[in-house]
Amino acid sequence: MTTTDHELAAQLAVSAGRVLLALREQIVDVPAAELKDRGDAAAHEHLLAELARVRPTDAVLSEEGADDPVRLSADRVWIVDPLDGTREFSERDPDGAWRTDWAVHVALWERGAGLTAGAVALPGRDQVFSTGEPGRRPVTGPGPLRLAVSRSRPPALIARLAALADVELVPMGSAGVKAMSVLTGQCDAYVHGGGQYEWDSAAPVAVATAAGLFCSRLDGSGLEYNRENPWLPDLVVCEAHRSADLLDLIARATGTGDASPAPAKENAAP
Repeated sequence: MTTTDHELAAQLAVSAGRVLLALREQIVDVPAAELKDRGDAAAHEHLLAELARVRPTDAVLSEEGADDPVRLSADRVWIVDPLDGTREFSERDPDGAWRTDWAVHVALWERGAGLTAGAVALPGRDQVFSTGEPGRRPVTGPGPLRLAVSRSRPPALIARLAALADVELVPMGSAGVKAMSVLTGQCDAYVHGGGQYEWDSAAPVAVATAAGLFCSRLDGSGLEYNRENPWLPDLVVCEAHRSADLLDLIARATGTGDASPAPAKENAAP
């Protein structure tokens, strides 16, 4: 029986997550920086090996791999972040338990169609969200706008939004975790303006869109993938009925919007 792209994305995200969980338990008493590097490398190598085995003619764009220009002429490109939230992956909570707010992103881009399949795995929580079974956001009641924000480095934009509206900030780790928090109803929106690349948002956007959520850039324009420059610095994920009001709030907070130049790859922040 042929595995669909939706199923494959979910299988790849889950299996890479298992590699990461096993690695974290096997490696003890190493600096956090080494654990991050080894996690990035192990998950990247796993994903590339599996894609070479089951989709050998497809191209790949990975945060951890050299950018192969062949992807620009390819009809099918897998856009992956083998470990989204390396900081969270390498840290423990105050009670000593490993943090769980990190993710694995796997998405498929197809020429003429954009993102067609994707999955976000949260291995520490034994969860996977995919375009094959995206689920639906639960109905939530009135209250402040709950925004998913970084625990360690919330963009300045968030403070400007909070000054303009009744906003509750909900701190958490990786971009995938934040986007999925909107899908599960934990948050009402994820607004990011601090710098990202295509692999940071491709899988979360694929899954969120399949679930009926609204996704765009800060100015409301569409998100485009598999471009020559993978820098894609800003993102909005929210319920569709909130999008007009939220985009208006963002416009008031940003003025002319975010036109910052791309930093070095390693400085991208989820």
